[in-house]
Amino acid sequence: MKQEIIDQIRGCLFGGAAGDALGYPVEFMGEKEIFSHYGEKGITQYELNPKLGKALISDDTQMTLFTANGILAGEARTRTGGDAGPFRIYVEKAYQDWLITQKVSFEQYQKSPSFASKRAAWLMDVPELFARRAPGITCLDALSKLYIKKPEIRDYIASPQNSSKGCGGVMRVAPAGLLRTSSIEKLDYEGAQLAAITHGHSLGYMTGAVLTHVINRIVYPEPEQEDVSEKKSLKKIVLEARDKTEEIFQGDPYLKYLTELIELAVDLSENDQDDLQNIHRLGEGWVAEETLAIALYCSLRYQKDFSAGIIASVNHKGDSDSTGAVTGNILGAWLGYERIEDKWKRDLELSEIILEMAGDISQVCEINEYGVPGQDPDWKRKYISCRREADQI
Repeated sequence: MKQEIIDQIRGCLFGGAAGDALGYPVEFMGEKEIFSHYGEKGITQYELNPKLGKALISDDTQMTLFTANGILAGEARTRTGGDAGPFRIYVEKAYQDWLITQKVSFEQYQKSPSFASKRAAWLMDVPELFARRAPGITCLDALSKLYIKKPEIRDYIASPQNSSKGCGGVMRVAPAGLLRTSSIEKLDYEGAQLAAITHGHSLGYMTGAVLTHVINRIVYPEPEQEDVSEKKSLKKIVLEARDKTEEIFQGDPYLKYLTELIELAVDLSENDQDDLQNIHRLGEGWVAEETLAIALYCSLRYQKDFSAGIIASVNHKGDSDSTGAVTGNILGAWLGYERIEDKWKRDLELSEIILEMAGDISQVCEINEYGVPGQDPDWKRKYISCRREADQI
C-alpha cells in the first residue's frame, strides 16, 4: 500500500480525535463565554484534564473507534469464512459494547461474565473507554431499544428507530470512508446505514453518505486518477458527494434542503467574511446537516492548514466537539497525519489506540488490494476473538 494512503488513514482518525478534543471543553459554552475565557481567538490549544494531564476525547471519538472496530470485525469474518453480512450488523454490535461502557465501570465489566460473553469489540479491553463524555441521549436510547428488539434489524433506514436528525450519526461514520471499494454508491449507502442505526430522520443519515463519499474520494481517487499528480480538488469532491447523494436518495423530501446547505457551505468558504459570521449562516451543529455543513465549510476554507480549520470549527456557540471532529476527519484525510502539527499529537487521550486502529484499517485495505487472506494471528485475536492481548483468550 502507498505510504501516502496510510498517512491519510492515520490523519483521518487522529485528526477527528484532535478536533473533538479541542472542541469538547467548549461544547456547551456560548460565544461570549468562549471568547471571554480563552481570548479573542477563542480556544486554540488543548485544555488538559488536571487529573490525567491529557486532552479528553468525547463520545464522538469513542463511537468512531467502535465504528472502526465493528467494520473490521465484519471484514475479518467475511475473509475467514465466517458469517458474511453488511458492516452495519457488526457495527451495531460494537455500539452495544460502547453502550456498556457508558453504564458500568471497567472493573464492574470485568467482574460480569454476562457482559464479557457477548463482547463484539477488542476495545472493551481499554479501561479509558469506560467513561461518560456527554453521550448523546438519542444514541443511548436507540441502542438500548435495539438491544431488546427481536428479530435483529438488518436495514436501519427501512426500519427507523426514531425521527431524530441529531449529529450523533454523522459524527462517527468516517471509518466507513477509509475502506477501498469497487462501488462507491454501495459504500455511501452503508455510511448512511451506520448513521441510521441511531438516527432515523433522513437528514440524520443522508449526511453519513456525504461524509463517507468525501473521505473515500480523498483517500482513494477514482482509478483513472491514481497515477495523476494533480488530484481532484476538495471542492469537486464535495460537489461530487452532493451529486451522488442526490442519486442514492432521489425523491427524499429533505434532500433539496441538504444539497442547498452543502452548496451554501461551499460558497461561504470562498468569501472574505468572518468565520463566525459564515458559521452562523450554516447553523450550530446540533443537527446532522449543520454539523456536516460547518465541517465542509471549515475544511474547504482551510484546506492547507489543519490547525486553522479545527480552530475555526469549534469556536462557536454550537456542538463544538462534533463540528471539530468531522472537520478533523476531513482535513486529516486531506492533509495526512504527517502534516498535522505536533502540538495536536502531544497529550491527546488514547492517541496510541487511535493510531493502532488506523494501522488495522490500513492492513485490511492492503488485504483488499492484494487479495491476501487474513490469517494474521493478531488480526484473528482482535477481530474474531475480540481480545486485545493474547493472554486474555
